[in-house]
Amino acid sequence: MVTAMKHKKSSKVAIIGAGFVGSTAAYAILIEKAASEIALIDINKEKAEGEAMDLRHSLQFKGNVRVNFGDDYGLCKDADIVVITAGKHTKPGQSRLDVIKENSALFKKMVPQIAKHNKNCIILVVSNPLDVLTYLALKYSKFPKSRVFGSGTILDTSRFRYLLGDYFEVSPTSVHAYILGEHGDSSFPVWSTANIAGIKLKDLKKFNKKAMDEIYKETKNAAYEVIAKKGATYYAIGLAVSRIVSAILSDQNRVLALSTYLDDYHGARDVCLSVPCVVNRSGIKEQLKLPLNSLEKKQLRESASIIKGLIKGL
Repeated sequence: MVTAMKHKKSSKVAIIGAGFVGSTAAYAILIEKAASEIALIDINKEKAEGEAMDLRHSLQFKGNVRVNFGDDYGLCKDADIVVITAGKHTKPGQSRLDVIKENSALFKKMVPQIAKHNKNCIILVVSNPLDVLTYLALKYSKFPKSRVFGSGTILDTSRFRYLLGDYFEVSPTSVHAYILGEHGDSSFPVWSTANIAGIKLKDLKKFNKKAMDEIYKETKNAAYEVIAKKGATYYAIGLAVSRIVSAILSDQNRVLALSTYLDDYHGARDVCLSVPCVVNRSGIKEQLKLPLNSLEKKQLRESASIIKGLIKGL
């Protein structure tokens, strides 16, 4: 019996900001064929055109993906996902919070323009300070909470798992551990549930508290170190964006650490911070409530207090 193939729904991703992160995310999405159409939007139209041309020239090798470009928010129309990477980026010696004024002002102008052209999309925030801007994008768009979220600590968690895997000599895909809270200096590791093959890290032979503390310190400072050495981070976050896009457009119900609005997550409320989220075609389907210990709950609330203070200051 021959079964008819299901028609694959076309999918469009608009990326605002054609700099290092935006163009690398577009490249990763194209390579992984996560979407059938990519639109690059940048105030510098010539830069967007150059990136689009470069991507188009690769289509012989990776198949048929439409790549458009421009400086008009009208390109957001019909996009399933609008990824925001635009804004001032951190320089060597700066923290993510140092660019808050310029980028919050940009979001106040930009997000209503996105909503004007597309009221049904998912907004994925990648710009920094990520948690503050995710909160502002939610307020300015007036979209449901499930359709506005940030890339959060997905990259911090990836770095953490890589370093733990390296230390315990296993693949990072076999490490189950999270960095939660702010995508920044008040993030924290969830040691209480971290495990490999269901075995808590503290029960493994090679476990060493001092080594674990060094691994978290290296995780937290990784972005600053990369920026100091090469000027910007973009490969890993580009792949992270592609992973999120794939989880959404392929309706995967994948669990990812993303910055999302918290109503009451272990006492953290009215703030956007990273927690494990189930992601599918509708956006964030569910927040998974990890059984944090008392210290981790305190760290989460402290992270929330910092972000809420910054938002209030704006």
